[in-house]
Amino acid sequence: MADDIVAITDKPIVVEDIVSQLAEPEVGAIATFVGVVRRDSDERAVEYLEYEAYPQMALPEMRRMCAEVRDRWPTTRRVAIVHRTGRLAVGKIAVVITVSAAHRQEVFDALHYAIDRLKEIVPIWKKEVWEGGAEWKTET
Repeated sequence: MADDIVAITDKPIVVEDIVSQLAEPEVGAIATFVGVVRRDSDERAVEYLEYEAYPQMALPEMRRMCAEVRDRWPTTRRVAIVHRTGRLAVGKIAVVITVSAAHRQEVFDALHYAIDRLKEIVPIWKKEVWEGGAEWKTET
């Protein structure tokens, strides 16, 4: 659907702005996943994360994900996938995925599928930085 929202940005993500864009009279449910930078990883205190993306590949894959969601859950109205790049401090929003549909059950299932699929196919990389070291992680 042309009204899906896919973006990679180095600007802070405002969840309410994304959710408000998916609200429409036919929608009875909107579910949102918000991924934030957590402090602990592998028993190390994370100082910040650094995300990199390849937008020329990532954006088409994100659009493909939206189409997959709609194919699997036909009552889905719209999907939004917005991922942040750059240096993100602990507590900052890294990714937002929002799904709207006529009924609630579809949005929960679709949302779960979308976040797992994002990790599988979208070329976005995460580097964890902690005191004394850093490591590129394969899972976002």
